[in-house]
Amino acid sequence: MSEPVSELGLPSGEAFAVGRDAAGLEALLARLAPLAPGLVALEATSGFETVVAASLPVAVVNPAQIRAFARALGQRAKTDPIDAAVIARFAAATRPEARPLPDAATQRLADLVARRRQIIAMMVAERQRQTRFAERRLQKSIARLLEALQRELSEVEAEIDRDVRGSPAWREAEDLLASVAGIGPTIARTLIAEMPELGSLDRRQIAALAGLAPWTRQSGQWRGRSHIGGGRASVRAALHMGAVTASRHNPTLKAFRDRLIAAGKPKMVALVAVARKLIVLANALIRDNKSYAPA
Repeated sequence: MSEPVSELGLPSGEAFAVGRDAAGLEALLARLAPLAPGLVALEATSGFETVVAASLPVAVVNPAQIRAFARALGQRAKTDPIDAAVIARFAAATRPEARPLPDAATQRLADLVARRRQIIAMMVAERQRQTRFAERRLQKSIARLLEALQRELSEVEAEIDRDVRGSPAWREAEDLLASVAGIGPTIARTLIAEMPELGSLDRRQIAALAGLAPWTRQSGQWRGRSHIGGGRASVRAALHMGAVTASRHNPTLKAFRDRLIAAGKPKMVALVAVARKLIVLANALIRDNKSYAPA
């Protein structure tokens, strides 16, 4: 059953529901394909992205942006038809670019890389507890869990290594990225898995995708500080760690950071600038298929 959506000024809008199963997805594609839509906007958490993207131009949008957009419209009610209308209006207003989603192999690698992060986070949490508990039995419990987590970590890292080194394209990309002091294997593999757009976007687009493009709040004569945000948080976190290393061991990027600090920039701002340089550099290396050559 469908119903018109008029709350947000979309007179031709229509809402319908399908099941979250194979039959539902088949019905969804059958309904959309004859319309030849120019863009299909989906929230990143919808669960339909991979299937729909197989045959339609899909843009996966950030749920946080959709919520902010709904608030800006004054839309507080929340139903599936209203949510769909908000996403449609957001897509019409912002024109997000349709990009192909990762293939199965890239998605598997991204899942492995994410799992590695999760295991490390659990290990860090257990080690912090280890410093707080004096009871011998609790110490033994933590030690057993850490040992099990270390085994899991080793297995996941071995799978990541097999996947990356077993693929000629990924192996070449890793070698190109790791030619930069500041990008080690972990960061290189995070970029390969979670930034498959590397080499296909310009410097501004790739920085924005990583959440490292500065934006400024401004109203009239008032101008606020520039901030970074959005984008792919896991990639941004990896590049932040890479920037710390590059600021010490990469002569070119160390000199760049030192110039910013000498000009009065806060150290954290300078570090973010180094991280932005790293992603732009990584993008250029993959695009040009060339190893890093310091200027």
